[in-house]
Amino acid sequence: MSKDLDLSSAPGSTEPVIPSAMLLEMYRRMLRIRRLDESVKRLVSRGELPGAAHTSIGQEGEVVGACMALEDSDYMTGTHRSHGHPIGKGAPLNALMAELLGKSTGVCKGKGGSMHLADFSRGSLGESGVVGSAIPVATGAALSAKTLGNGRVALCFFGDGASNQGVLYECLNMAAVWSLPIVYLCENNQYASVTAQREVTKELRISKRAPGFGVKGVTVEDGQDVWQVYEVVAEAVARARAGDGPTLVEVMTYRYSDHSEGLRHSGAYRPAEELQAWMDRDPLPIAAARLRSLGVGEAELEGMDEEVRTEVQAALRFAQDSPDPDPEDAFADLFAEPIAIPHRSSN
Repeated sequence: MSKDLDLSSAPGSTEPVIPSAMLLEMYRRMLRIRRLDESVKRLVSRGELPGAAHTSIGQEGEVVGACMALEDSDYMTGTHRSHGHPIGKGAPLNALMAELLGKSTGVCKGKGGSMHLADFSRGSLGESGVVGSAIPVATGAALSAKTLGNGRVALCFFGDGASNQGVLYECLNMAAVWSLPIVYLCENNQYASVTAQREVTKELRISKRAPGFGVKGVTVEDGQDVWQVYEVVAEAVARARAGDGPTLVEVMTYRYSDHSEGLRHSGAYRPAEELQAWMDRDPLPIAAARLRSLGVGEAELEGMDEEVRTEVQAALRFAQDSPDPDPEDAFADLFAEPIAIPHRSSN
């Protein structure tokens, strides 16, 4: 770790005051998500990861920037593309990687996999392959926080595809009426699976829908800059915690991989020049450049990347060496054990 840097703005400067330790930790978490997702891609290509897998490569800036605006005790819900989000909130890698491989040492004992994992120890209430289904879960968590008066905030991630689901507007209305402590964050990567947002949505700025519910709406135009995302979400979280109700935050971003790994019509739905333009705005180099401008040396940045690669490899070995779930545990951790129904005679 580098010495603490003086990142304070000069008098009269409009540059943000960025704590050095925070920006370095942001970069570390972004690297963890990127390197883990790269490992996931390799595992899928070799047929070693069960089920579907959706990576967040290209979206690390918005994931980490938003999650680091939360307290450890705050709630978070994700989407089918959210195994990187617990990392953004500080989760260790071993149990997460084990869950992706369906092992008993995973955060959900191998029962969640890539699309349905949760980590309550980190406030992650779950993700889901059902589009928009985590929105009411996050709203319920915010309602519980207000009812209990525990000061917690819920951060609800959803995609531009889910922005046209009716449940979002039911929950926005409820959250507005009851001034719930929640931030609805639209990860607008501009494609729902292979459907371009411009083909199914007339008004392309999702945040503009917020005023109709009496809710504040804001768009982060450069969601590839982790610090810009952090500042906007931190303000929304502060409003929620102060009792000022929900905010609808839209973050413009882009996924570099296909909707899911192994998609057959790979890349055919996205113009090559569009993809390249977004890859030129890769959130990792952007963060690294900011750190360099603040005095962090190249050797330290390279050393951090090497440390993270070692972490990911260790997590993969842990997962591969972990046992598969015992079939007898299939009904464990349910609300009720299977109930034996007596056979009724036809007489």
